[in-house]
Amino acid sequence: MRILMLVPYLPTITMSGGQTRWYNIIKYLAKKHDITLFSLIKDESEKKLIPELKKYCKDVRVFERPKHPWTIKNVILSVFGPFPLLVIRNQSLEESRAIKQELQNQKYDLIHAETFYVMPHLGQTTVPTILVEQTIWHNVYKHYVMNEVPWFLRPFYLQDVLKIMFWEKYYWSKADRLFAVSEEDSFEMKKLVKDKNVGIIPNGVDSQYYSEKEIDRLTPPRLLYGVTNFEWLQNQEATEILIKEVWPLVKRKIKSAKVWIVGRKIPGWVHDKAKSGDIEITENIPDARDAYRKASIMVAPIKGAGGTRLKILEAMAAGLPVVATSVGVAGLGLSDGVNVMIANNPAELARKAIQLLHDPKLSDRIGKKGREYVQNHFDWESIVKLHDPVYKELAK
Repeated sequence: MRILMLVPYLPTITMSGGQTRWYNIIKYLAKKHDITLFSLIKDESEKKLIPELKKYCKDVRVFERPKHPWTIKNVILSVFGPFPLLVIRNQSLEESRAIKQELQNQKYDLIHAETFYVMPHLGQTTVPTILVEQTIWHNVYKHYVMNEVPWFLRPFYLQDVLKIMFWEKYYWSKADRLFAVSEEDSFEMKKLVKDKNVGIIPNGVDSQYYSEKEIDRLTPPRLLYGVTNFEWLQNQEATEILIKEVWPLVKRKIKSAKVWIVGRKIPGWVHDKAKSGDIEITENIPDARDAYRKASIMVAPIKGAGGTRLKILEAMAAGLPVVATSVGVAGLGLSDGVNVMIANNPAELARKAIQLLHDPKLSDRIGKKGREYVQNHFDWESIVKLHDPVYKELAK
C-alpha cells in the first residue's frame, strides 16, 4: 500500500518518546508498504535525521515551525483565535499546501496521522485516515495547570485546556479509525467520542537492540531518570520530585550514590543543582543504551497520566531495574516485586530504590524479569503487525 504518514517531529531512535515510536513503526511498516513521511522541524540541524529515514521511506518532506512556542504571534493567536497553543505552535501553511498538492498528484491508499495536532494540515480528502494518539493532551495540560500554574493565572490557562479538548474531540471524530496506546487512554477517549470505536496499538521497544549492548554499570551507583525530552511537562515534574524529595532520602542511606538525568532540554535549575557534584546530567546522549546499561536503577516518580512510557520499556529491555509510580507503569501490566518496583510517594520510592541498591540479587532478578516481560509483550515487530488488519480494512 501507499501510505502518507504525518508526524509532528522527525522520527529517531536517539531519543525516547514519540520519535522512537514513529521510527520503529516506519521501519517495520516499510517491509510491506511504501511510506511518504511529512514532518515538522524547528531548525535546519534536524535535517541530519533525514538520511536514516530515507532507508525506509519513499520520500521525506519537512516543514519549519517556530523554534520557540511562546512567540508574540503564537500567544495572540491562541488567546484570540479558536485553536490552542499546542495546535498553533505546530502549524505550517507550507505543509498544508504541500499535502493538498501531494494528494492531488499522487494516489494514496491511506493517511496515517500521529497526534491530533497534525490533523489541521489535512484538508478535505476522500483518502481513508487513521489517527493514533499517544496521550490525552487536555489531561496532560490540565494536570500541569492545576499543579504548576499560580491560581490567579489558572483561568487563562484552562481556556487553552478547553480548546485542546474541543479539537481533540473534533479530529478524533473526523478520523476513519482512531487508536490509543493504552486501555486507560482508550477508555477516556470513548467518553468524549461515544460513537467511535477506539482501538489500541501500544508503544513498544526494539528489545534486541536494547539488550545486545553490554556495558559495565558505573560506580558509585547511579539513579537514572531519562532518556527523554524535558520539554514534556510530566518529565519536568518527575525530575523535580526525584531530586527534591526522593533523592535526599536515598542519600542518607547510600552516601556515594548519584542521580543521573539524561535527555534533551534539561531545565536550567537541574544544571544549577548539578554543581553540587551529587547530580550528573547528560544532554543529547548519542546512544540511549549507554545510559540504561551504565545506570544502577531507573527511578520514575511520574504523576501525570497518559500514554505508555517508552523510556520505562526501553530501560526494562536493557535489563535496568525500574522503580516507578503506578501511574508511570499504567497500561503495561507489570507486577510489583516481580518485574518492577512500584511505589506512590517519595518515601516509598526511596525505600524501594535503596532496597534494590542494597540487594544485588534482587536487582538482577527484577532486571531480568523486566527484560523478559518486554520481549514477550512489547516488541515492536509484533506490535507493528497490529496495523495490518486495520490498513486492509480501510483500503477496501
